Formats: sequence, C-alpha cells, structure tokens
Amino acid sequence: MWDFSPRARACWRAVMRGAALASAALALAPAHALPSYARQTGMDCAGCHVGGFGPQLTPAGIRFKIGGYTDSDGKDGKVPLSAMVVASGTHTRKDQEPVPHVSANNNVRMDEASVFFAGRVTDSIGGFAQLTYDGIAHSTALDHVDLRFARSVTLGGRDTTLGLSVNNNPTVQDPFNTLPAWRAPYIASAVAPGTGDAASLINGGLEHRVMGVSAYASYNDNLYGELGTYTSLSPSTQRNLGLDRDYQKLGGNAYWRLAWMQDFKSHAYHVGVFGWNADVLPDRTAGGLKNRYRDLGVDAGYQFLGTREHMATLSGSYVREHLSDIDRVRSSLHETRLNASYHFRQTWGLSGGYFNTRGSDPGAATRGQMVQLDWTPWGKEGASVPAPIGFSNLRLGLQYWHYNKFGGVGSGARDHDTTYLFAWLSF
Repeated sequence: MWDFSPRARACWRAVMRGAALASAALALAPAHALPSYARQTGMDCAGCHVGGFGPQLTPAGIRFKIGGYTDSDGKDGKVPLSAMVVASGTHTRKDQEPVPHVSANNNVRMDEASVFFAGRVTDSIGGFAQLTYDGIAHSTALDHVDLRFARSVTLGGRDTTLGLSVNNNPTVQDPFNTLPAWRAPYIASAVAPGTGDAASLINGGLEHRVMGVSAYASYNDNLYGELGTYTSLSPSTQRNLGLDRDYQKLGGNAYWRLAWMQDFKSHAYHVGVFGWNADVLPDRTAGGLKNRYRDLGVDAGYQFLGTREHMATLSGSYVREHLSDIDRVRSSLHETRLNASYHFRQTWGLSGGYFNTRGSDPGAATRGQMVQLDWTPWGKEGASVPAPIGFSNLRLGLQYWHYNKFGGVGSGARDHDTTYLFAWLSF
C-alpha cells in the first residue's frame, strides 16, 4: 500500500489543492486561452489530439504536423510560446534500488517543467523546440526539437506537401506519433522500471545527442515518405545544451519512412514501415571501430472518430534490431508495443497497453501490461468545466503497470509492479 512520509503527503496534497483552487477561483473565465498551436489555429485542442490532450494525433493533427506547424486562422499577434508541468506520485510493489535523488519507494515529485517554442514563423516555416527542467535529476537541458520548412504543390493533379525537418531525435518528426519518440504510453513515471533497460538504437539510443535533416513528401494525403541522416553533437555542445557528455560518435547512417494513410472522416487508419541503419563509434578515439546497427520496424494505427462523443483507437509498432559490435559479435533485439484507448466526450479516457522486449541476451527480456484511467476537463468545444485563465488543459490520471518478466527473470517480476498517479498541465 502507499506509505508516503508526512512531508511527501503534504507536498502531494499541496499540488492537488493548488490545482483545485486555481480551477475553482477562475472557473468563470472563458476557455479561449490555449497553448500556442491552439491559439495559432483558433481550434480546440481536441481538433488535433485524441482525448483533447497529449501526443495522440487525429488526422487533422497529422496534417498540421506534415504542413510544418504553419496552419493558422489568419489573425496576427500570436505568441509561439507554451509551457507544461508534470507532477506525480509513484509506488512500486516492492522497494527498488535507490539512486541519486530517488527514494527506494513512494516518490512524490515534480517530474518536469518545460517551456517550448511551438508554432509558425512564416507561411512555410514552423517548428517545435522544448527546454525541460528535469525534476528528478535537478537539471535543465534542450529536449525535443523539430524545425520545418514545408510547401504545398500540385503533382499529377494531386495536392502534395514537400518539406524538410531539422530535428534531434530520429522518429520525433514522424507525423503519426506511433514510433518510439512519441508512442504510447504518452506519459510514464520517471522513477519506475518502465519497459526495462534494454532498448534499440532508434528507441532513444542517441536522442538529443544528434542533429539531422530529412526530406519528406505527403502525396494526396495518402502516401507519406521520408529520407534523412544525422550527425553527432560534440561532447562540448552536449554539455552546453545541458546534457551529460556522451563520447559515442555517429558514423554513416540513413533514416527512412514510408506510410499509407486514409481519412474517412468518421474513422481513419495508417500502416507503415521505417528504419535506421547507423554505424556508431563507441569511443571517439577508438581508431574507427564501429558498432553496426540495423533497425527495421513496422507500425499501424486505427481511429474510430464517430461524432467525437465516443472515440476509440488501436495502434502498435514492432522494431527488430540487428547489431554487429566492434568484436564482430552479432546480436538481435525485438520490441513490440500495442495500445488501445477509448474516450468519452474527449474527457474520460481508458487505455491499455502491452510491451515486450526480448533479444539474444536473455537479460533483455521484459514483458508486461499497462492500464490507465484519466480525466481531461478542458480543450474542447462546450467543455463542462471552464478552463482557468491562461491554462489550456489538464490531465489527471492513474496508471498501473504489471510485469510478467523483468530483466530476463519471471520469478519476482511482480515486485516491479507500479502504481503511478499524475497531474499533467499545459498553458
């Protein structure tokens, strides 16, 4: 059971009391003050986001991202700045090994606070750049970046969008948000075991430590293709951006993506393939010795949108990684993720997920399930709870993670089972 210290309980009560008082005190304020994208387009958050909040995108949100974040309502004076705060409490079935700034159990924390530029610069240029304070590590660093140039043209009598993305994490620029950078679950505890320690290179292996450019095209809102490459940031640049210095160096590499999408208004789907072939020098002074990664994946997503009163989604991805290390030892890793969600009136949400990582190393095997209940009161037309002035959305949620296997071991895996209570606010 939960057994917070008096100080931790007081901290969590203060967080929740503050949110409640702010909502009550400002309940009569009109819900027109939205984050930068919503202000820019004049749309409710629910126009682009399933459930009114978070990275899960509707077809309109997908088109907005492909279009370079530049669509607007034509009105001037929009400031492309927003912020986000996440606070939480995490309990695991058994105490975990403590690490700096984290207790063995029952952690109540402000997980993170972010400020981000997000919006249109010109008719063809827009982007997203996030600066995040990590409430666990007590450090500030540059987070996700996706800056774009996009133009609409006509090819073969069909509308086509051509674009360039400059970004710092392969898959962060993907428009469907079902690949590793954005896939479900869209929020998770920063102090819990999560999906385990083993992960493919494309699943955050070099995130924020590289910078790349990719060219993409969307033909007739059906066929999407992208091709790009990345280069490592120097250790000094990483330090200047607030990151711990990583001395790995990225060699020859290519990122690619193909997908087919279809929007039927009341429902939509996409299916796709993607990959990243990359050579990584584990040490910049290693005389050219390389680890060769070959990551290949497939993904798909389906959304039942209906009249927006009842919405349901299914999504999934699979990544297979082949690695030939500097000693020419070959190994493999397989990552499977599945997720389903249901939202009622874009306010009440229920979602569930399955995660499975396995590989040549038996210790990589981690498998389990996750379920989440959440409440999102604002961000849609006719919201029953008016948004406080300056805020756009709040999500209060409860997650439970269950493990069948962890770190290659089935016995005792349940000791890592996690209960996660969170408050996620944007403004």
